[in-house]
Amino acid sequence: MPGLFDPLTIRGTTFRNRAWVAPMCQYSCLARDGVPTDWHLVHLGSLARGGSGLVIAEATAVVPEGRISPEDTGIWSDEQGAAWSRIAAFIRGEGAVPGIQLAHAGRKASTFSPWGDPRDGSVPLDEGGWQTVAPSAVAFDGYAVPRALELDELPGIVSAFADAAGRAVRAGFGLVEIHAAHGYLLHQFLSPLANLREDAYGGSLENRARLVLEVVRAVRAAVGDDFPVFVRFSATDWADDGWDVEQTATVAGWARDAGADLFDISSGGLVGGVRIPLGPGYQVPFADRIGDDADVPVSAVGLITTPEQADAVIREGRADAVMLGRELLRDPHFPLRAAHELGTELDYWPQQYLRARPR
Repeated sequence: MPGLFDPLTIRGTTFRNRAWVAPMCQYSCLARDGVPTDWHLVHLGSLARGGSGLVIAEATAVVPEGRISPEDTGIWSDEQGAAWSRIAAFIRGEGAVPGIQLAHAGRKASTFSPWGDPRDGSVPLDEGGWQTVAPSAVAFDGYAVPRALELDELPGIVSAFADAAGRAVRAGFGLVEIHAAHGYLLHQFLSPLANLREDAYGGSLENRARLVLEVVRAVRAAVGDDFPVFVRFSATDWADDGWDVEQTATVAGWARDAGADLFDISSGGLVGGVRIPLGPGYQVPFADRIGDDADVPVSAVGLITTPEQADAVIREGRADAVMLGRELLRDPHFPLRAAHELGTELDYWPQQYLRARPR
C-alpha cells in the first residue's frame, strides 16, 4: 500500500504527497467584498511552503448571498478571480496543487463571523445581512428563517457553481471541490431534516440528490475532462432520521458517474446541539466505509494530528489521502516534520529553509 508521502495522480494532476490542506474559513475579507487579501496569500502560501500536496482555499461563495458571513471570500466576480490568481500562482510555485472549495451556505448564510463580533446567529438586514434561502423554510437552530427556493431558481444555483468553477480554472487553480457538507445549501437539499420539498427536488433520495448531481455535471462541463473535481460530503447528520453513511455512499457513486473524482468525507453541521463522539481520527471510518461501498477514492479528515496516524490511514487503505486542518494551523510545516519523523527523504524543502532541515 502507498504511504503518506507517495504521490497520487488524478486526471493527469499529480499531488506530491497525500497530506492535504482541508478548506478552513478565515472570515478575513474585512471590506465585505469577497476579494481575498494578503492574509489569504500568506495563510495559504505558508501551507504550500510547508510541504502539503494540495492546498484547498476556504469555502468560497459562488454568489454573494451564499457567503457564510459578510467577511467570506467569493468567486462570483472577475475582480475576485484576479485576486485569487496570485494566490494560486504562489501555491503552485511552492510545489503544491492549488484548489478552491465552491460553496453556498443556504440557510446558514448571513451569520456573524466567529471572531470580531461577540454576537452569534444571523446578521440583521440593517447591519449588512441578507435574506437567506434554503430548500425549505426551516431555520437552522438560532438563525433566521430562510426563504424556500422556487423551482425556477434552481437552474441559477447550478449555473453559479459552474460559472465559479470556470473562473477558478482561469484564476490558475488546479482543482475545485464542491461543498455539499456541514449543513450548507447542497447538504440541506440532501438531508430529509432540512428538505421538506414535495417537488422533483424533495422526498426520495434520487430527488434530494438531484441538485448536487446537476451541480457536479455542470462543474465538470465547465472545467473540462482533464481537471480534478472533488465533492465534500458530511457522512451523517448525527441525528435520527437524517442523512447517513448509507445515503452518502449511494450518492457518492452517482456523483462519480456524473463526473466527480474524489470524495472528501466529513460529518455533521446540519443540526445544532447534537453530541458527536470526538476522538482521534473519529471520521476516518466514514471515509473507509464510503470508499469501499461506493468504490470511489476518498480523503479522511477529523483530528488527524500525528505523522504515524496520518501515514497509517493511507497504508491501511482506509483513505487515499488525509485532509488536515487544525494541526496545520498549529504547524504549517507539519508535512516536512512528518517526513523527517517517518524517515522519508523529501526533495521539496524550501531552499530558503534548508539550514533548518533536521539531520
